[in-house]
Amino acid sequence: MDERVAAAISNWGPRFTTNGVTVADFERVTSALDSWDDWCAAWVELARPHEELGRAALREGRLRSAGAHLAQAAVYYHFAKYLFVDDMAQLRAAHERAVTCLNDALPHLDPPGRRIEIPFAGARLAGVLRVPAGPGRHPVVVLVPGLDSAKEEFRSTEALFLERGLATFSVDGPGQGEAEYDLAIRGDWEVPGAAILDRLLREGDIDADRVGVWGVSLGGYYAPRWAGGDERVRACVALAGPYDFGDCWDRLPALTRAAFRVRSRSGSDEEARRRAHELSLAGRTAAIKARLLVVTGKRDRLIPWEHAERLAAEAGGPAELLLLEEGNHGCMNVWPFHRYRTADWMAAALTAGPG
Repeated sequence: MDERVAAAISNWGPRFTTNGVTVADFERVTSALDSWDDWCAAWVELARPHEELGRAALREGRLRSAGAHLAQAAVYYHFAKYLFVDDMAQLRAAHERAVTCLNDALPHLDPPGRRIEIPFAGARLAGVLRVPAGPGRHPVVVLVPGLDSAKEEFRSTEALFLERGLATFSVDGPGQGEAEYDLAIRGDWEVPGAAILDRLLREGDIDADRVGVWGVSLGGYYAPRWAGGDERVRACVALAGPYDFGDCWDRLPALTRAAFRVRSRSGSDEEARRRAHELSLAGRTAAIKARLLVVTGKRDRLIPWEHAERLAAEAGGPAELLLLEEGNHGCMNVWPFHRYRTADWMAAALTAGPG
């Protein structure tokens, strides 16, 4: 097996099935793959029947089923493109199918989603807002992707918060998802974060005083960086994020380094390494006054668990560290041990009194 295919499976396997890919489909596609060059096309082929099921359900008026099928197809198309930066034409074609499928699914999800576009730096950031049933203004959790994730991957994570009465806003930031073609990755996430909140809080069903952020992987850096620069953020979850991404460079898989090089607009591996050091919390942790939950696994082969320990120790506000002995990168291999707890923690943080 191609070492890049092997790396994708070994580092992220549980992530696929936790976020919407059936076990049978995952085994079917990965068992037949010998070369990374075939990765995108194989996942696109796997996605098509799910999209066809969704289109058929739409025609027949089975709208709830249509939403489920199309949202699942969006996840498959997303995984077709997620790190496939060696062939941008294939990547972008698969990504366009992912975006289309999710957009078509949104009215038929429970609760439904609505797409919001945010002007930023001459381009736009796209996100999906979902609000639980019931009157009044709702607390909201902004879901921040990492280097290779995007809003199309977050349905199962949204469900955790929605079930607890929290609205969710899954958004593609600079260098992510729909924004990766026009905007480079940037370390100062308090800047796009402010633009996101400025727009989101114009929605009449969102409570501006109860805002949380959740980020995974590189998003686990973006979320606390944002929280430290925007006092409107009341609670923050950092899942498997780096303290200084450049310090992780030598242990990153080749797929991850290539994706960062492309999405940071770096001209070489050495330039990418230098840019990675710009994603650092050094000198900024004391400004994080929001409640903070830092989650990581000791078996994370990309981001050393000590990065999470350092963030929790240096935070300027109340901070907790959840360190899982068997957790891999993102801790998806031990998800029952952190995902429910994280959702409960966020719900409590956004409904408790100040201080």
